[in-house]
Amino acid sequence: MKPLLLVMCIAVATVACATRQLAPEPGSGTYELRNAHWLGPSGFTQGTRYVVNGRFATARPARVDSSLDLSGGWVVSPFGEAHNHNLGYTSATRTDSVIARYLHDGVMYVQNPGDLPRSRDSLNGRVNRGGQLSVAFANGLLTATGGHPTGLYLRNLSRGTMTKADGDGGFLWLIDSLPDLERKWPRILDGHPDIIKTVLVHSEEYARRRNDTAFFNWRGLNPSLLPAIVSRAHAAGLRVMSHVETAADFHAAVVAGVDVIGHIPGFRGDENVQLPSAEPYQILREDAQLAAERHTWVVTTVGGIQTVDRQGPDSARRRAFDLLATHNLRVLKNAGVRLAIGSDEYRDDSVNEVRYLASLNVFDPLSLLRLWSENTPRAIFPSRRVGCLEDGCEASFLVLRMDPSVDIARTDSILLRMKDGRLLR
Repeated sequence: MKPLLLVMCIAVATVACATRQLAPEPGSGTYELRNAHWLGPSGFTQGTRYVVNGRFATARPARVDSSLDLSGGWVVSPFGEAHNHNLGYTSATRTDSVIARYLHDGVMYVQNPGDLPRSRDSLNGRVNRGGQLSVAFANGLLTATGGHPTGLYLRNLSRGTMTKADGDGGFLWLIDSLPDLERKWPRILDGHPDIIKTVLVHSEEYARRRNDTAFFNWRGLNPSLLPAIVSRAHAAGLRVMSHVETAADFHAAVVAGVDVIGHIPGFRGDENVQLPSAEPYQILREDAQLAAERHTWVVTTVGGIQTVDRQGPDSARRRAFDLLATHNLRVLKNAGVRLAIGSDEYRDDSVNEVRYLASLNVFDPLSLLRLWSENTPRAIFPSRRVGCLEDGCEASFLVLRMDPSVDIARTDSILLRMKDGRLLR
């Protein structure tokens, strides 16, 4: 394959800060993008596209500043990561390293559904500007006293990476009653979250678990409060995501009207990370159908089990988790539920999640590619024209050396990246 010929005629303009949920400041260059295969509704088709004011166009503009020969490459929208907590500022070196990894892997749309607000604020200037990662933040998670992820907060408190001020009202919002919600809601909104994150953990056993120390960190909100949270969030123009563990949690979230379900049930099993029985985690077909009817997004996060060797001493556990994930994915797929890809792997991005999904053979390579490059960005930024390569879509894309519809592993053959009409080096 011939090398890319980049004929640059003008410099890329300096970017300006943009509101997180708005499209970033577009690049000012006008590009001709020729000799490429473009992913569209009917698969890949050959043709030429243009970038004008940071948007795609199929008609040639009056002026072209730069002509790029894409050498017959395969063009897809950048990938998404709909559930990860690793984009939060800790140090300049680590933060730059995390961002560099996302860009290297072509993952340019990220959702952090639970973050420390002061850590998010420290990312100003590093994300959500033209040519940078687009990131949506939930801020603190709404959970119950002693609920998930209080254990994570306490561990970080003991390590000195969080403070007492980072507890209730920071990384967490402890909501045990409707008066708690009413009192804290204005402060939740004052933090300007992009999405509201709620926590359900074995909600079918809420009464049993709420005061039992044996279930510390393995409980969540009273499910009866979820409709009130959804109602307030929607009135404020915000979507709601729910962390779920069981099929009963999934049911409660869908019935309450949440917009996004942040996990597929059974993604980590029980309190001992075991799966003695798959039944409590198997999504009911009627719940999947209701989720499809309500256009609820469901984020995968099932790939954590792939660290367990299928042939190793814990192979029985691996097979049990594989079978559960396969079952739930097929139920969701057959019902037409909108799926987005997320890993919830703090030291990773969505690449290995995609590899795991491919190993289950629920989706063919082209379908999996669409989930990653089309569905996932749209799930994170539903009000923006992302995850598409058509007229008016944001001009962000990857050029791959090989056809990924043949083998999803070919998505690592990235030759060129553009974000918001800006070429990335």
